[in-house]
Amino acid sequence: MSGLVLHGYWRSSASYRVRLALELKGIAYRQVTHDLRLGEQSAPDYLALAPHGLVPALEHDGRVLIESPAILEWIEARWPSPPLLPADPDAAAVVRAMAALVACDIHPLNNLRVLQALRDDLGAGEDQVQAWIARWIHAGFAALEALIARHGGTFAYGDSPSLADCMIVPQVYNARRFQVPLDAYPRLVACDAALCALPAAAAAHPDRQPDAQP
Repeated sequence: MSGLVLHGYWRSSASYRVRLALELKGIAYRQVTHDLRLGEQSAPDYLALAPHGLVPALEHDGRVLIESPAILEWIEARWPSPPLLPADPDAAAVVRAMAALVACDIHPLNNLRVLQALRDDLGAGEDQVQAWIARWIHAGFAALEALIARHGGTFAYGDSPSLADCMIVPQVYNARRFQVPLDAYPRLVACDAALCALPAAAAAHPDRQPDAQP
């Protein structure tokens, strides 16, 4: 397990997802940082590892895994205890759907390269960019709030952390960073607080990473 190498960036929410899963399962890893603000994810040596030019990427025994949803599923399959997916297939499908609301419906539209394209290619001002960010966070969080009301307990699904929480917590971090109001999502905020209170999850927080900056 000590051979795991996580390529990421302290403030990357996709990297944060993977750190959460690794920490919750107690899996040792080391980190290599690629500063997204400086475009280091597009450096030739990194593209040789991860041809999509995004973080995270996870190295293990000569293999390189990319895309955080696939990495999370791989971690769960390789180290199933403690579980981050329910054993029941119907319950697991709900957890995956909650995770996909973040990974497919919110995050891609608010990814750094999309926001930069809004600014550079379409001439959007910062107020317009902020409105864009909030629009997709609100749409996804409204759906998650309803699903948590239906299926949640202490955490997003029941009373144990799941892959859904590994997706939700970094997205809540982003929402706060972009000053998106969260008053309409009390259940989602409570789930975020419950996970962040765990020592393992606290260790994954962006501010506690070796490349974190003020």
